[in-house]
Amino acid sequence: MKKGIALIFVMTIFSCQLKGKNSKEEVAENIKENTTNTMENTNTATAIFAGGCFWCTEAFFTDLKGVEKVVSGYIGGTVKNPSYREVCNGTTGHAEAIKITYNPKEVAYDDLLEIFFATHDPTTLNRQGADVGTQYRSEIFYTNDEQKKAAENFIQLLESQNIFGKPIVTKVSEASTFYPAEDYHQDYYAQNSNQPYCQAVISPKLEKLKKNYKSKLKE
Repeated sequence: MKKGIALIFVMTIFSCQLKGKNSKEEVAENIKENTTNTMENTNTATAIFAGGCFWCTEAFFTDLKGVEKVVSGYIGGTVKNPSYREVCNGTTGHAEAIKITYNPKEVAYDDLLEIFFATHDPTTLNRQGADVGTQYRSEIFYTNDEQKKAAENFIQLLESQNIFGKPIVTKVSEASTFYPAEDYHQDYYAQNSNQPYCQAVISPKLEKLKKNYKSKLKE
């Protein structure tokens, strides 16, 4: 990724936007195990981002080239198998997040970081727009040391250029167990694009993303 071009894209978009318990636990543990795989040893890699409502973040990454799957879920808390209601109450410590399965030969982790920072406000603590609470925090959950370093370097680059005009509050944390959200949250925008929240919040940002990152999107 060319850093100069990345920063231009980030500035452009940011300026425009101001069932059964055992089954679920098994899925979550499998995801956690998979995140330990390195890019060099597998054909796919995992990235986990929290940047506000997962309905939004899921929609931003689904159509990127090299992205094979995006799952909405919960991570970073202390309660096993949290429900959406529990997470929304802010008592579990989880963040709404997305787990991205991607092919690193087709899309670099730095490119995913670029999209992440271009599509949410990393300077607001525990808040994205009207969505307020720790579950809406900005956080990158790295799955290996390479991702940790990349995330920290990317944040340092943005800070050094004062891209957002305020300090970045995005945390960089080691990935813990990722719990997939309830089925009705998956592919939410694709199935509910006419819903008022989607129309008012997600659609405008998605249009800007498609305009500025057309070459990075699937045909």
